[in-house]
Amino acid sequence: MGASDVLTLPRTGLRGAVVRIVERLAEIGARPGRSQDEGLRQGMLIFASVLIALISFIWVGTYLAYGYPRSAAIPAAYQAITVVGLVVLSRTGRFALFRTTQLVAFLVLPSLLQASLGGFIASSGMVLWAIFVPLAALALLGVRRSVGWLVAFFTALVTLALLDPRLSQHPADLPTGFVVTFFVLNVMGVTVSAYAMLGYFVEQRERARIALEAEQERSERLLLNVLPGPIAERLKRGSGVIAEHYDAVTVLFADLVGFTERTQVMPADELVALLDRIFSAFDHEADAQGVEKIKTIGDAYMVAGGLPERRPDHVEAVARVALAMRDEIASVATEPGCEWLAVRIGIDTGPAVAGVIGRRKFIYDLWGDTVNTASRMESHGLPGEIQVTERVAAALGPAFTLRPRGTILVKSKGPMTTFLLEGADG
Repeated sequence: MGASDVLTLPRTGLRGAVVRIVERLAEIGARPGRSQDEGLRQGMLIFASVLIALISFIWVGTYLAYGYPRSAAIPAAYQAITVVGLVVLSRTGRFALFRTTQLVAFLVLPSLLQASLGGFIASSGMVLWAIFVPLAALALLGVRRSVGWLVAFFTALVTLALLDPRLSQHPADLPTGFVVTFFVLNVMGVTVSAYAMLGYFVEQRERARIALEAEQERSERLLLNVLPGPIAERLKRGSGVIAEHYDAVTVLFADLVGFTERTQVMPADELVALLDRIFSAFDHEADAQGVEKIKTIGDAYMVAGGLPERRPDHVEAVARVALAMRDEIASVATEPGCEWLAVRIGIDTGPAVAGVIGRRKFIYDLWGDTVNTASRMESHGLPGEIQVTERVAAALGPAFTLRPRGTILVKSKGPMTTFLLEGADG
């Protein structure tokens, strides 16, 4: 799943509506540079506060109807505290103040309302709403900072239990059916509020997890574009210096003849587009034969076979890549404006050292005489030809068609017998 999938997670139904509402509420008092996690916490508390303030209309109206204005004033006070808190938050952006005020109100006001109605039974267990305090503190502050709020809730609960015999001596004169109904509503209200808050957190955490997995997948693809798969795995495990000696690898260098001169006359976008097209085709051929693209330098392209995983047919695999490269360039050269295009390819096989260098920008590279000789085969080659060393010619055998070029003088190497690879059977 990619990043675009994260942005298009379904938001239908009740959960989707809650998500949209919370995200809007989270913008109240939002500070510049606020993290996504801070916005998540802020939006959820505001949502819960507004939800409970709306539910409070039921208590205010009911207790007024039964003639208990003092009890009705307590949920009304919470509504006022919430409105004032939101106004202050929107103007100052001080979410910590709003958070503390709400947690105190959640804890104190249900306890006062229960006391005003005459204890646990007459109030329908109104202190149940204070359960929201440790749950909200846990979600907003984390485990360690929420412990104090949990202790405060238990303190309020025990205090009300100790005072209940005295409070229950003068209970509010409310019908039994009303008391039972409100007990059920209180349980349901607390459950719904806590469920909505925690459900939103779970939803956002899931989205964050999916986004993280998508980012990890994208990073993985980028790493594999730079390093071979086995090397990337070793690097992720932190295996220290990654370097290995290979007794036999095959190295190919390809260079586009006259490309540097064309950079002086071709528009930049056309130049880069052409180079991208050619190297993308080279990448495809390298992948098809299971050899490793090592790097590109300007208009030069380097491939190696037989590493990082050893294989017995590395010479043949690189030779097939070279033939495919030559055919690709020949095809492009038939197009109008590309008649000048030609490729020069050199190949050698033998021992080499490979490893990863760099700390900020990794590169998997090769060193040794085989690498240098392959580079010389390319630089001393002919346009449109694949020049190989004598040991490459010997390793390829009869399945490939080679033509002796003879002995040429190679810089830093002296006289060398070389061959031109012309084709392969099948």
